[in-house]
Amino acid sequence: MKIAFGLITKFKAHPGNRKALVNILLEAAVGLERYNACIQYVVSVNEDDPETVIVTEVWTDSGHHKASLDNEEVKAIIERAKPLIASVEKSINMDVIGGKGL
Repeated sequence: MKIAFGLITKFKAHPGNRKALVNILLEAAVGLERYNACIQYVVSVNEDDPETVIVTEVWTDSGHHKASLDNEEVKAIIERAKPLIASVEKSINMDVIGGKGL
C-alpha cells in the first residue's frame, strides 16, 4: 500500500562547484520546513565521486511536490542552483511503501 511519493535525483555539479550546490540544496531543505507535505528532503554526497550530489525526497503525494515547484522561493533557489549543475543524471519517482522514519 502506497503511503507517500518519493523522488531520488542525482546531480553532477560542474567541477569545483559541488560544495556551493550542496549549500544551496541545504538552504532549500530549510525552506521546506514550512511545507508539512514534505516529509523528508535529504542531501547526500560520496567522497569517491567529487561532483555528485544526490537528493532524496519524500512527500505526502506527487501533487504537493509539483505545487512546491511553483513557489517563488523555490523557483529562486532552483535558478541559483542551475549554473552549478552540469547535468541531472538520474531522477527516479517512487511509490513509498513504508520504512523507518515514515
